[in-house]
Amino acid sequence: MKIGIIIGAKEPEVAWNAFRLANVSLKAGHEVKVFLINSGVEAENISDGKHDVKGQISQFLQNKGIILACGTCLKAREKGESASCPISTMNDLLKMVEESDKILTFG
Repeated sequence: MKIGIIIGAKEPEVAWNAFRLANVSLKAGHEVKVFLINSGVEAENISDGKHDVKGQISQFLQNKGIILACGTCLKAREKGESASCPISTMNDLLKMVEESDKILTFG
């Protein structure tokens, strides 16, 4: 199954749980893409003692998960793309939605 996950918040627990689900889905043999939008584009900078978001993101990428990040949202925060989060557009989000069997949103 192709699963699309949209993360629109930078709250540590929200992002952590979204990536935990993404990792479990990859391990179960599903194809997973994550699209970061709104404050979710700040996910890779979350530092929280209880929720290891960076660790979950690292595991997701190691397991061949794909992360896309809204370019407009990054620009609004004066951030650029990173190796793990390439700049993407609404067209990329639409393509992810069209290609996915299921779409889940967090935040």
